[in-house]
Amino acid sequence: MNLRVVGANLIVSIKSFYREKTAMFFTIAFPIILILVFGALFMNQDNMSFDLCVQDLDYTGSSAQLVKTLELDGKFKVIKLDPAINAAQYTRNNKLNLVLMIPKGYEGSFLQRMALNEPNASVTLTYFYDPSSISVFMKMQILNSVFAGINQNMSGNPPFIRSVETSALAKKYRFVDLFIPGIIAMSVMTLSLFGTVNVNTELRQKGVIRKLSTTPITRTDWILSNILYQFIVAVISTIAMLLVSYAVFRVRLQINAWLPLFIVLDVFAFVGIGMILTRFVKEAQSAAAAANAISFPMMFLSGSFFPLEMMPGFMRTIARILPLYYVNEGLRASMVFDDQMAALRYSAIIGVFAAVVFILGIIATKWEEVR
Repeated sequence: MNLRVVGANLIVSIKSFYREKTAMFFTIAFPIILILVFGALFMNQDNMSFDLCVQDLDYTGSSAQLVKTLELDGKFKVIKLDPAINAAQYTRNNKLNLVLMIPKGYEGSFLQRMALNEPNASVTLTYFYDPSSISVFMKMQILNSVFAGINQNMSGNPPFIRSVETSALAKKYRFVDLFIPGIIAMSVMTLSLFGTVNVNTELRQKGVIRKLSTTPITRTDWILSNILYQFIVAVISTIAMLLVSYAVFRVRLQINAWLPLFIVLDVFAFVGIGMILTRFVKEAQSAAAAANAISFPMMFLSGSFFPLEMMPGFMRTIARILPLYYVNEGLRASMVFDDQMAALRYSAIIGVFAAVVFILGIIATKWEEVR
């Protein structure tokens, strides 16, 4: 064994690794990003606090004490609702996943149970919930455990507090129905961003763009052809995902004019980001690593996989400034909930962002610099 040869080959391997920016990203940076993202999501699961809307129709000292018990449990930040509003309608209009309603007569039943020792006295609380939400079942499970503790302390059999679940939605949605639009948005993002970054930087490194700049093709022609290519690939990918979703999961999604519009906006937004990246990062490997650094955190923080309610407060704030979040919510509003106004609002936001970054991308693409 020749140690000199082994050492020389080791040095070559280390230098090759150092020069391969993509390999460095997936070896060092990507695992750190995952640790930071998922660590922030799950390190405080035991101390996780949910927003809980409570409508107290009884409005007595006993019902107020019940609400206080929920707050002291530490799992809920209670938001009190006006007793005059329709709880089910309020849940739908404000896109809440759970409203707890304490019925009128709660204190009377409580006094019958405690003061008059009537074992059959009980009260039924109503959960108005969104069955399509992931976190709502966790919230109801926590509520049930709190009420079970109260029943146990009252040493009553049968239990004093019971609950009934009522869907706040006219239609029943499944999680997969909300999952598919998020995957479509994420897929179009990755295709557009990486397609632009990989193609442009690779062609620049190989000198192809320098040769193209001597031909009649203009910068506008070049950018337009790239946009059309990314859009066609995105449409093909979307159609494939929808066909599989309908065939395997029998999803109930509404296909309308909003879908191609959000795909176009998604493409423009991330092609623009890709053009900006290729302006400042010259090597294909470095550009790919930079694109990964942008896309991977956005995948996990924009609500494609996890509901925002499960994230810490500061991460929810970050999520709402990410462009992918608005594509996700816009597609869900149009494809799942048929909420035209929400779709319009989200399309306006992502449309403004796409216009700004695409214009900046065009400015960053200096055709004459590659001659």
